[in-house]
Amino acid sequence: MRRATLRCARETLERVTMNEPKKVFVKTWGCQMNVYDSDRMTDTLAPGGWEETSTVEDADLVILNTCHIREKAAEKVFSELGRIRRVKEARALRGETMVVGVAGCVAQAEGVEIARRAPVVDMVFGPQSYHRLPDLIDRVAAGARVVETEFPVEDKFDHLAPASRERTVARGLTAFLTVQEGCDKFCTFCVVPYTRGSETSRPVDRIVAEAERLADAGVREVTLLGQNVNAYHGPGPDGAAWSLARLLRRLAEIPVLARLRYTTSHPRDMGDDLIEAHRDLPALMPYLHLPVQSGSDRILAAMNRRHRRDDYLRLVERIRAARPDIALSGDFIVGFPGETEADFAATLELIEAVGYGSAFSFKYSPRPGTPAAAEADQIAESVKVERLARLQALIDRQTRDFNLSRLGMTMDVLLEKPGRRPGQLAGRSPWLQAVHLDAPVDLLGTIVPVRIDAVMTYSLSAVRLDAPAPSSRPVAALGGVR
Repeated sequence: MRRATLRCARETLERVTMNEPKKVFVKTWGCQMNVYDSDRMTDTLAPGGWEETSTVEDADLVILNTCHIREKAAEKVFSELGRIRRVKEARALRGETMVVGVAGCVAQAEGVEIARRAPVVDMVFGPQSYHRLPDLIDRVAAGARVVETEFPVEDKFDHLAPASRERTVARGLTAFLTVQEGCDKFCTFCVVPYTRGSETSRPVDRIVAEAERLADAGVREVTLLGQNVNAYHGPGPDGAAWSLARLLRRLAEIPVLARLRYTTSHPRDMGDDLIEAHRDLPALMPYLHLPVQSGSDRILAAMNRRHRRDDYLRLVERIRAARPDIALSGDFIVGFPGETEADFAATLELIEAVGYGSAFSFKYSPRPGTPAAAEADQIAESVKVERLARLQALIDRQTRDFNLSRLGMTMDVLLEKPGRRPGQLAGRSPWLQAVHLDAPVDLLGTIVPVRIDAVMTYSLSAVRLDAPAPSSRPVAALGGVR
């Protein structure tokens, strides 16, 4: 089987040399940063003749871009690899090639185990090695089985190929842009410091250049990404370290970029200048993801969150004083080791006090190598299930109430794509809610004023108030900014 894999890899490399199109299939799990990373991997492969495919059966190269945050993440990867093995064997019987790679945080944390348990895998590489992907493929073709999980000296962002204008246009009117990676907080439940490394920030000029390329291709909304994005401290053109707030102010100067967002934040890094940016920048949308994880000071200390319940509540007050219409989103973990019913009740009380527009909630699951995984007082699964149900019921009620508060409201909606039925377009509200309305297709890419006339379970229905001005036509239709 290994000899067949090497022969297939060599044949794939020969096709690269002859500039014949090859197909790559990428499956992405996890956060928005993984989505961004997957796009950058395919962008880096494109100059070598690789084209994306949506079906694994057609692929000469399969990459699983994995996430280690969710429960049993590694087992889900092995299950997927079992299905891929069968496809790879069927292709080999037809004389067709396939190289299989596992990337991302599971690869970083468990690369050796993946290589041991899954002979179908030809290469395993972590998040810091994506820029080396063409070289890794060459090494597989030369006979190596690659496990690349060291943190390289060079910055991957200096070497990743940018997307072509055509590829950016094809991806739509909104885009992710990674500005910061890694985390120094070392929450006791989290693997990010071990899989993504310490906090690093990209230089301002490179971020601005990428944002300008996106705008030139018609992108109207950009979401800045980082594991701890508001800890951004990248070098600016003046030689000083810029904060996220200063970066946002610079990006708000780019014509066409009508909307800016960022995620994910840590409460300890929410400085005065960032709160003021929410007050001052019309392009910065009134939606903030600000995870707290628990409402219990005892559990927050055990999590090493480095803030208390009252710190978070006072921060929320300051943010809302600066931007009264802001909607908050949060993350919550139930069943953390040692969590009592009183601790859990404190979390419910915090949720009631804050009033969230939306939130994400999870049962605690031990991540190998993290301090919390070694705690003796793990919570029974039945208790975690019951608490999660109660917490999600509260969050669901708050989300419904928030959505209902939009009924009859007028707002601007960015029209991003065709809707589910003819004559319908879909977009997002300033608060990230899905909105659909009847509108002609030539309004795609415009921001139109609407009135919300119905609230569904997962979306809002709207009617247009007036036609957009000619100057707000989509940039892509105008040929971009020159």
